[in-house]
Amino acid sequence: MSGAGARENIFATRMALTNMKLRLKGAEKGHSLLAKKRDALTTRFRAILKKVDEAKRKMGRVMQLASFSMAEVTYATGDIAYLVQEQAKLAAFRVKATQENVSGVLLPAFEVDRVSGSDFNLTGLGRGGQQVLRAKEVYAKALETLVELASLQTAFMILDEVIRATNRRVNAIEHVIIPRLENTIKYILTRPTDTDGSLVNRLKKVQGKKKRQAAITAAAKQAITDAQNKSVKSTKTDETQPQGPVAATEEEVEEGVVAEESAEVADEEVTVEEDAVGETAVAEPEVEVEEATVDLLSTKDEDVIF
Repeated sequence: MSGAGARENIFATRMALTNMKLRLKGAEKGHSLLAKKRDALTTRFRAILKKVDEAKRKMGRVMQLASFSMAEVTYATGDIAYLVQEQAKLAAFRVKATQENVSGVLLPAFEVDRVSGSDFNLTGLGRGGQQVLRAKEVYAKALETLVELASLQTAFMILDEVIRATNRRVNAIEHVIIPRLENTIKYILTRPTDTDGSLVNRLKKVQGKKKRQAAITAAAKQAITDAQNKSVKSTKTDETQPQGPVAATEEEVEEGVVAEESAEVADEEVTVEEDAVGETAVAEPEVEVEEATVDLLSTKDEDVIF
């Protein structure tokens, strides 16, 4: 199943995909840096471990010599502890603490500051003076070794804790965070509706719709323009059609003129005949009237004669 495994509970959108990719990139970079830090701390830890082992061995030898020297002093002078305690006023050894930065981890470092002189120089003056001085030097070296061992042991313990925490973080990033982010990215990429609900695709759809509407409007305007151009062309064609006979030959033009003249002459003849017929029709009744008046006069004369 795509996107199986632990993943983030988010909506499958382009913005979420971008955020997941950025987080994955940051996790990988953090894993690389933590791995380098772990390696540096491990190297320093091993070096300190080696020094601790050497300091412990040295401490064992020095303490052995100090114990023997103290036994010699006790044998030669007896118990001098109360004399030392009475004459001691100031500390002959002082410890200074400094810090060392190792890959972001502050490690304490202790140094011995030895004050010259002593408050119990007269101890063992009667007997056992050499044994007392020898014991004093041996215990001074033992104290210096002890401070060095304390510094190394403290750094060792701090590095041990830091390395464990760093290892846990590296393992968590490598085995938990990065797989979770990768599963989330796979889930977003394989979702069927992850692009439909994204803002970017909605904007693209809106832009596409606007482009289609603009294209339809432009096509309609073009169709109207084409129709107008066709009507104008047809009108111009109708106007130019009667001018066709102009392109006829001269013979055809002469024949047309003769035909027109003959038609006019025929019309004039017809008009003259009609006028003549009308005149004759008008003249005939006048003759009848005259004949009638003659008859009437003749009848009157006959009546008068009778």
